[in-house]
Amino acid sequence: MTANRSLPAEDEVREALRAVDDPEVGINIVDLGLVYHVEVGAAGVRVDLTMTSPACPLADFVIEEARRALGDILPEGTDVQIDLVWDPPWSPERMSDVARQALGWSG
Repeated sequence: MTANRSLPAEDEVREALRAVDDPEVGINIVDLGLVYHVEVGAAGVRVDLTMTSPACPLADFVIEEARRALGDILPEGTDVQIDLVWDPPWSPERMSDVARQALGWSG
């Protein structure tokens, strides 16, 4: 990490988050549709993400893995805010075709 690295674009943030797998499903959080919003600005990076269920026991683990993945692409000292949100509730329709295929789901 270098201090003079510029902030990444939103799509680069999402790409970095693809390195974070949901440990129960083994598919990354972007393709699962768990990343709801990414904002990159002068104040830092903000990500809204959810879990497949409010009862997910691994939410803290996923958030820390997301923070670690972002730390790999952000300039040192960049503020990272990751908010766990529940609205709208996650549903399988949010998954990418890649995730559906990996789970053997059609459509």
